[in-house]
Amino acid sequence: MIEIHPEFVVDEHQNRKAVLLPYDEWQKIVEAIEELDDIRAYDEAKRLPTVPLPFDEAVTEIREGKVL
Repeated sequence: MIEIHPEFVVDEHQNRKAVLLPYDEWQKIVEAIEELDDIRAYDEAKRLPTVPLPFDEAVTEIREGKVL
C-alpha cells in the first residue's frame, strides 16, 4: 500500500476543494495506476480469442503500422 500524506485546500466553509501531495508520493500513485492499466490490458487481451501470429508477421505488421 502506498503511504500518502495529503493536505487539503478548503473553501471558506471548510469544504475540501483540492489535495496537495508531496511529489514523490504523487509519482508512486502514477506508477501504480500505470501498472494497473497494464494488468487490465493484459487481462483483456487474454480474454479475447486470438489466432497465433508468427513472429516475423507480427514484426512486419508493427513496422507497417497495422498494430498499435
